[in-house]
Amino acid sequence: MMNNPYIAEFIGTAILLFLGNGIVANVSLNKTKASKQMTPWILITTAWGLAVFTAAFITGQFSGAHLNPAVTVGLAFAGKFSTELICGYIISQILGAIFGSWLVYIIYIDHYRETSDESSVMGTFCTSPAIRNYKNNFFSELMGTFILVFGVLYMVKPNIIIEGTSIENFGIGSLEALPVGILVWVIGLSLGGTTGYAINPARDLGPRITYQLIPRKNKISDWAYSWVPILGPLCGGVLAGLLFVYLQ
Repeated sequence: MMNNPYIAEFIGTAILLFLGNGIVANVSLNKTKASKQMTPWILITTAWGLAVFTAAFITGQFSGAHLNPAVTVGLAFAGKFSTELICGYIISQILGAIFGSWLVYIIYIDHYRETSDESSVMGTFCTSPAIRNYKNNFFSELMGTFILVFGVLYMVKPNIIIEGTSIENFGIGSLEALPVGILVWVIGLSLGGTTGYAINPARDLGPRITYQLIPRKNKISDWAYSWVPILGPLCGGVLAGLLFVYLQ
């Protein structure tokens, strides 16, 4: 069953969100073992990078481990991914993100009940800006994702053969999983301070939907901002793909 690339994308994105949002919950919620840490940003950025490595290492051989609609779209614009697979990949990624973030909620449910600061709770699901300025927030997400997809295009070689497609597709194999994880880590450390570096529409939209569905009072899911971590990364991925083609 794992040979189905859509199932692999679902599982990989679920693992990514389970581990990535898990660290945010661990440092943000009350009465966890990490809630008193003085350097939560180091923990968060490191864990997200390692989460990417883990998820990509497990699923890369089956789907290429995009785990991110912006990566999928960016590779397609670069001519490195079959366009007929885009919709299935994106749907699988969003569903995987919903499931992975729901698992985090189940794991930490007692700590969610102990936490009254709703901003901290929402932050364990989706991103929000440090300073709300939609133009600058959008540019931050665009540039962070641009660096991610542009880096992936040069780190990864075509290595995934998917039945029924006409080209050899880019995919993150086991050797490329570590440098891509390091790339996500450095993006978080360097560029993540403005918006929390979603750099992945599924990573933000899926958990935002989960947050909307869980039984919490006084929810502040902030749908007015939600377009930024969706369109910003998609535009960044497209620009990276186009520049890659231009430079060839």
